[in-house]
Amino acid sequence: MRIKTHLPDQIENIGKTIVDCSYRVHKTLGPGLLESIYETCLVYELKKTGLKTFRQVKIPFQYDGQILDLSLCLDVLIHDEIIIELKAVENMIPLYKAQLISYLKLTNKRLGYLINFNVPVFKEGIQRIIV
Repeated sequence: MRIKTHLPDQIENIGKTIVDCSYRVHKTLGPGLLESIYETCLVYELKKTGLKTFRQVKIPFQYDGQILDLSLCLDVLIHDEIIIELKAVENMIPLYKAQLISYLKLTNKRLGYLINFNVPVFKEGIQRIIV
């Protein structure tokens, strides 16, 4: 069975904008700051481009067809389509990628970005994930 990886052009274009904005934040600030600083600056950059951007989005959590008294908290949600999970850590661990994949599956989204700003070279800190 082949996994469907093609995304609509609109989503691909938003993805490029996310990467560009993230790069701009990293280039301007560099590594070593708190995650909340990077998040605030990234959301600012994304909104400047006109993207519908929300931070710390609470999503009701469903289990066994029931909405439970807890929620997922997405770092950044773009156009109700793309999830960005941000980190500012010395070492990335597999749990972070698994977390984003779970968020994508539980919210029926296909595209996410895992971005660690605590890297000397930006391309080492970004992962694009399609489910």
